[in-house]
Amino acid sequence: MGWKVSRLFGFGKRLAVGVLTLSLAVGGALVAATGEPAASAAAQEVAARHLTGTLRSGATYVMDVPEQWNGTVLLFSHGINPAGLGNPNPARNAVGNGDAQALLSRGYALIGSSYADHGWVIQDAVPDQIATLATFERQFGEPRRTIAWGESMGGLVTTAIAEQHPDVIDGSLAMCGLVMGGVAEWNAALDATYAFKTLVAPSSTVPLVDIGTTAKGLEYGRTFGQLVDQAQETPQGLARIALAAALYDVPGHNAIGQTEPAPRNVEAIARNQAAGLSGEVFNAQFLLRADAEQWAGGNMSWNTGVDYASLLRRSANYRTVETLYRRAGLSLGADLGRLAAGQRISAVPAAKEYMTRYGSLTGQLRKPQLNIHTTGDGLVPVTAEHAYRAAVRQAGKESLLRQAYVEAPGHCNFSPGEVVASVETVIARVETKRWPSTTAAALNRRSAAVVATPPADARPFTPSEFIEHDPSPYLRPFTARRPGTGWLSAAGELGR
Repeated sequence: MGWKVSRLFGFGKRLAVGVLTLSLAVGGALVAATGEPAASAAAQEVAARHLTGTLRSGATYVMDVPEQWNGTVLLFSHGINPAGLGNPNPARNAVGNGDAQALLSRGYALIGSSYADHGWVIQDAVPDQIATLATFERQFGEPRRTIAWGESMGGLVTTAIAEQHPDVIDGSLAMCGLVMGGVAEWNAALDATYAFKTLVAPSSTVPLVDIGTTAKGLEYGRTFGQLVDQAQETPQGLARIALAAALYDVPGHNAIGQTEPAPRNVEAIARNQAAGLSGEVFNAQFLLRADAEQWAGGNMSWNTGVDYASLLRRSANYRTVETLYRRAGLSLGADLGRLAAGQRISAVPAAKEYMTRYGSLTGQLRKPQLNIHTTGDGLVPVTAEHAYRAAVRQAGKESLLRQAYVEAPGHCNFSPGEVVASVETVIARVETKRWPSTTAAALNRRSAAVVATPPADARPFTPSEFIEHDPSPYLRPFTARRPGTGWLSAAGELGR
């Protein structure tokens, strides 16, 4: 069974690298409870290069300033660190794939916080990041420019900073970001799990919402992972798995180590999707939902009024599902009828309002932002970029947004060169007031110039694998209105 918790929203293998780097680097760094360093000469010497401390919120921070600082500070927002698993929650200031060394060698200062708590902590992450920047300015002076950047949930945090606090940054980079927002994410995860349970495991007692504790979330995720393993043993089960995966737009090549299937090998595509469904989508639906529901005060998603036949037709995976159903001798129309007739789920109004306020985006950019995404992301599908692009277009801010795509499987699976090239693309836009070329060829050239050595457990890579790509529409988009004006689904459907 492929079910795992090691790569949730940017947390896991790369964090292990970051923790090792931090533990070797902190040395004699002094930590003060207020976030101010001790006023000794030794402390000042350490602070000039590497500083750790604690904000008033309880979040910790880490700052690295190279000896030849170029005046640019990069404010890094990390992915979700699930609550209730006993994981440490260290501050991070880079992805941890070799990018930190590359960026420091090019003169950039790196800073970031832990956030005050584990889990879906968006409401604390944004102020903690801004407080970290303020602390940096007190210690090292006002930077020449500030770039916010982050991965996964940290891409959502970064974009929230860009929309809500444009005065503190000059530009931003969201990598593999949850830029469709929290409401859209939890709705999509609910859709896939509702379809799977209705069609494959109708007698299961596992709840789809109101998960309870993260321990229960782990248990439910494992149960559904086992059901996926069993179901894919038959053509009928594999077809239904593909339908559920299509509602989340799980790609057919979504993990490092998977064999990339031929475009018409629909059975191989569906088996890869099965691994993504059990290993990532059900992580989101059960483990991470348990945590988010606790923050929100209840279930924040719904599928009342959703037309699953229409959603499926708009999915990038529709033809795969159609072919598998035909080969399995199943009626796709009959199964869509079962989804239409199933018992629907409504959101708790206060929880929906919470997720709208703290986890959804408006598209109201004020400073330039570049988004990058792998095409084979099974946890935060590349279609998320379509959702944010639509929101930015609706807000009339298209000139401020650029998006680029890396042909690779996996969540946040970028090479150091791809990361550095993206950072410097944003900086070039800030400096010249005009976007440099963001074509795949241009980004690959910039990436090829970066000398970096990734950790042994990172993705083997050529210097860069940017490609031209146009993602299909996100199936359940949701755009929050500007603060104080309520909220509206970009799909035109109101939550009930």
